[in-house]
Amino acid sequence: MNFLIRLILSAVAVLAAAYFTPGVKVEGGFWAAFKVAIALALLNTFVKPVLQFFAFPFTILTLGLFLFVINVIIIYLASYFVDGFKVTGFVPALIFSVILSVATWILNAFAGND
Repeated sequence: MNFLIRLILSAVAVLAAAYFTPGVKVEGGFWAAFKVAIALALLNTFVKPVLQFFAFPFTILTLGLFLFVINVIIIYLASYFVDGFKVTGFVPALIFSVILSVATWILNAFAGND
């Protein structure tokens, strides 16, 4: 049940982040955002650790800034797999990633999910 609540909150965060980020579109309303939340959850669980492992030397050299590039790659992969989710460039994906992280954190804090 907690996982479903987190997915719903993530979908709301996706809608909010897309609204505030030029160059990112979620066409299809809440259900498209829910699909994006599911895709991001799966990609963050299975793909992101592999990318972080192989990018470890770059992450060390850039003092952790390369993690932003990994987040952008995850956003691009989600836009590839989910119809109705469009990202038009690196900078919009980066801004979307940051806004999404902050929005998800705030929504989870208000909902009492740690």
